[in-house]
Amino acid sequence: MKFVFFANTDWYLYNFRLSTARRLQADGHEVVMMSPPGEFGARFAAQGLRWVTLPMDRASLNPLRETATLWQLVRALRRERPDLLHSFTVKCAIYGALAARAANVPAVVNAVAGMGYVFTSDSRKARSLRPLVKVLFRATLGNARSLLILQNPDDATAFSASRLVLPQRIRVIRSSGVDTRRFRPPSQPRSRDGRLRVLLAARLLWEKGLQEFVDAARLLRAQGRDVEFLLAGMPDPGNPRSVDAAQVRQWVDAGLLQWLGHVDDMPALLNSVDVMALPSYYREGVPKSLIEAAACGLAIVTTDLPGCREVVTQHRVDGLRVEARDAHGLAQQIGVLDDDRELLQRLGRNARQRALADFDERLVIQRTVDVYAELMPEHVGMRRFHANEEVSV
Repeated sequence: MKFVFFANTDWYLYNFRLSTARRLQADGHEVVMMSPPGEFGARFAAQGLRWVTLPMDRASLNPLRETATLWQLVRALRRERPDLLHSFTVKCAIYGALAARAANVPAVVNAVAGMGYVFTSDSRKARSLRPLVKVLFRATLGNARSLLILQNPDDATAFSASRLVLPQRIRVIRSSGVDTRRFRPPSQPRSRDGRLRVLLAARLLWEKGLQEFVDAARLLRAQGRDVEFLLAGMPDPGNPRSVDAAQVRQWVDAGLLQWLGHVDDMPALLNSVDVMALPSYYREGVPKSLIEAAACGLAIVTTDLPGCREVVTQHRVDGLRVEARDAHGLAQQIGVLDDDRELLQRLGRNARQRALADFDERLVIQRTVDVYAELMPEHVGMRRFHANEEVSV
């Protein structure tokens, strides 16, 4: 079989879907990556994957430009002639579904990780786009030869209740998975000088809780606590709610945090810190940074909101929960971990167990392959991964 993976950035395909592509290759299938141009796409060749670029502007609302993008996508699919198109994110799901119909692609899987900017932002632009996106969802995602993958039950309920997609066309697969063999606790204790190190790793969007993270750092410093705050990630120019670099540098200059920018070796970074904090109110799918932190045995502090609570299922059991937009609550919970290192260690151990049970990428990939097989049972003959094969603490 031939698969096309279509996303709005090459960064997403490389960081979130490369393992799925490699699994399909190992099973004897061809996989083509498709996205707008970017700096990560050249890396696909080293994995034996072709990369097809599409001049797509994530933020564009220009009808002429968007029509041209859609037509180029149709032409690309007609040229590639995939058996199955797997599209990621809201815009790609809609465009992919439309283009797949025009190009007679036999099967389509759409994956939407979280409700995203259009459904969560209160900006005038987001509110104006929401009715149009809902109409497009209803018109494009209900095909009998298509399925929609969501990452948490809250989103599945929201899509069904809004009649965006029929419930029988929805499948829930929690997260895009994490390599629990690469992301694992360090062999030696993390403690170095006793100073608690807290990391936020995410795209630099306000809704990821960046202001609350900075305010918590300021509050804890005012209390006289010696807690180190680190920020990993880059601005996202394609998102209207991106935090610009100048703002981050102001926080750095004020001594509130260290900014690491983009980090290639995330396992090494995670094994150098004690806590992952993600005070997000973005309406996540299941945040990649949280499942990577869980796999590395970090204590997690996050919000009690859809997606985040898929990772921290019980407060003080596999992590700590805080209310959204509550810097004081975030500071308080980080202070709890600073005072109680036994709790810090216990939460990390339980988080690792949670990652092994539910987020190991081999389990997630198998569940994704099972969705493919639902649509193409006559073609998809694939080996299965079982939870007890190689997963270890």
